[in-house]
Amino acid sequence: MNAENELYPLLFTPIYKEKVWGGRSLEQLGRTLPGKPATRIGESWELADLSTTSVSGGGGSAEHSVVANGVLAGKTIRELMQTYGQSLLGQGVKPAADGGFPLLIKFLDASENLSVQVHPSPEYAAAHPGAHLKSEAWYVVDAKAGAVIYKGLKPGVTPEQLRAALKVNTDDAVLPLLHAVPVKKGDCHYLPSGTLHALGAGVLVAEVQTPSDTTFRVYDWGRTERELHIEQAMACIDFHTRPGASSFESRTFMSLTTVTKACGEYFRIDEMQSSSSLQIPCSQNGMEIIIVLEGQTSVIWPERDDIEIQQGQTVLLPHALVATHYMFWGKSGSRWLRVTLPDFAR
Repeated sequence: MNAENELYPLLFTPIYKEKVWGGRSLEQLGRTLPGKPATRIGESWELADLSTTSVSGGGGSAEHSVVANGVLAGKTIRELMQTYGQSLLGQGVKPAADGGFPLLIKFLDASENLSVQVHPSPEYAAAHPGAHLKSEAWYVVDAKAGAVIYKGLKPGVTPEQLRAALKVNTDDAVLPLLHAVPVKKGDCHYLPSGTLHALGAGVLVAEVQTPSDTTFRVYDWGRTERELHIEQAMACIDFHTRPGASSFESRTFMSLTTVTKACGEYFRIDEMQSSSSLQIPCSQNGMEIIIVLEGQTSVIWPERDDIEIQQGQTVLLPHALVATHYMFWGKSGSRWLRVTLPDFAR
């Protein structure tokens, strides 16, 4: 196997999920969505590699993204992991616990509020083999005026107070305990496992997370068709989450502006924007994931055809390509997210 000759920038077929809270805002990114105009598409899984999903989250079946371009079209990301391993990810990078890809990339479109929920804490996940830690970050692609997210509990809220409010099960009881955080386009919020949270109506986000869809709901805005998981959630909730958005200094070199939006234990997200066309060297140490938000970009490297990446597309740049000295071309007016693993973030 010569991964340098076999691997190339990989596009994947989106996996769409209908949700009661979903909408059609992904059409803003040039997507042709499945279903009728009234079909509520809440999630687009851009890069997924899960051996199992929860019934109420991913639908209960395994989900493995399928390559959509080039000679590897039709192969799943799990097959690529098994064949190429560290040539895909980078030397020393650990796959997920089940041998899969270590990140899950999505778009979420909330036309209504998502449930107030929490994902397993590290302690809970360690003690319950069927539960998987999920730390995530939301980058706000678009937000309507006045939109909010709910992130953590207000200072001083106790488990007893939260239990009492959840028993009443109304907005008047639950919302006064939550941090409602106004959001706008370009904001980014990191939500470590254990954070009680909800995506608010009118917000479209790109989500980067650890590969899990284990979710414990505590409040669902009067909707009654979905199960709540009060006891599991109470065992996981961090009562001391800070509500603020991530804030990093921007850096400008020539016509490229870079802002680190999230940098934690599991991933790093950089927002990059080009005011004129320029070529940018890719990481020399590990794979990169590019999510194009505005404009058009491409990947170029010697003796190969350029690969165009359109608005709304997500591309995986395998680690093995660094040997071919490939470059990422940010065209004038383009804006994108670069996702890397923390050991290899620049």
